[in-house]
Amino acid sequence: MEGMSFFKQWYKAICEADFTIHNFPFGSGIIRGEKSPRSLSAFGYYAIDLHAARQAGVLGNLTWSEDIFLRPVLNDFIALGKEASERVRKKLQDALARYSPDDPDLASLFPWLIPMDHVQLTMPVHVPNYTDFYSSLEHATNLGRMFRPDGDPLLPNWRHMPIGYHGRASSIVVSGTPIRRPWGQAKPDDAAEPVFRPTQLLDIELEFAFVVGRNSSLGQPVKTQEALDYIFGFVLFNDWSARDIQKWEYQPLGPFLGKNFGSTISPWIVTTEALEPFRIEGPVQEPAVLPYLRCEGPLNYDIELNVYLQLPGQEPALISVSNTRYLYWNVCQQLAHHTVNGCNVQIGDIYASGTISAPYRGGEGSLIELTRKGAEPITLPDGTKRTFLQDHDTVHFRGFAMRDGLSLGFGLCSGRIDPPLENPV
Repeated sequence: MEGMSFFKQWYKAICEADFTIHNFPFGSGIIRGEKSPRSLSAFGYYAIDLHAARQAGVLGNLTWSEDIFLRPVLNDFIALGKEASERVRKKLQDALARYSPDDPDLASLFPWLIPMDHVQLTMPVHVPNYTDFYSSLEHATNLGRMFRPDGDPLLPNWRHMPIGYHGRASSIVVSGTPIRRPWGQAKPDDAAEPVFRPTQLLDIELEFAFVVGRNSSLGQPVKTQEALDYIFGFVLFNDWSARDIQKWEYQPLGPFLGKNFGSTISPWIVTTEALEPFRIEGPVQEPAVLPYLRCEGPLNYDIELNVYLQLPGQEPALISVSNTRYLYWNVCQQLAHHTVNGCNVQIGDIYASGTISAPYRGGEGSLIELTRKGAEPITLPDGTKRTFLQDHDTVHFRGFAMRDGLSLGFGLCSGRIDPPLENPV
């Protein structure tokens, strides 16, 4: 990697560590020289052109539509069912089992392998609906202590059900898409009236989201025991938050303009089956949950989550280390609660965990927690201090899992903050 910039070296190393023979996630992207997105997988620092791999006979005899991998999003492929995605993963594993992702002869041996820097990754799915949960006990407790210092940090309903709200699917964007600082109403503590201005308290939210892989019927709940059958796979998710706008607007109906200006997902969907070896038991839930939320077996995941903050001209600096293992409400409970009233789900729906914070200092999943509402700024390696995000800052999320010789990851979920519009009205 001599001669490469630090960021390219860093990104290449992450790809080689994350997109191992145990992974083969699914995504979409435009290959250099082409005009439209197509379906991809990943191995090391290579994107796999699934249409080309099929034409080369790598995927065996398929009865699926000839253009299934030439469509701009994965929804139609996902609709074929888990048997289809697992077949593709198994065939790719068989074809590449004898090779290392950093093998210099790889691209010449397999022309359907495309260097990642020859691909513009795009939204992997069309997202019909998006819901954001509030599933981390540590995050809910941290925020509760900040905003209700004299009372119980948790509201009375929190331990009884996964709290959530319906978000805005249209503003979910793929990693690498800039996020413009939003304008909105805010009411400073020392002001008598609200003001209209760009947010002064722009924050991140470190989240883990699942992508629905199967439609359900209106009026028919999805039970916890069958929830994993409805989950195609997982992405990293950054639910950018304008804390000052959110604070002024959220009562009584919850998040609105403080959230819906943008959310970022990682471009690769890691399948439920690939993550199977990393399932673990979740936290003990007390008091006991109602029968429709009861689960058996290991339904949490052991995935380390890293947050990096990168200033212009600087290298990414690690500012937080958390883990999905700390989620109080698991994905099966989230889906069961979401549908218990008969709400139906659709292929491509995204359901995010809410901010994931760890039970130790330095494991908080948002800046408002990391900096104690700005009272304890983060000091970066060059001495720069940050409380909330400034224009041109870039945030990177990384998630990876390792166990018993197996390893895989999600790549990067990244976004840069662009300055606000000069005059939005």
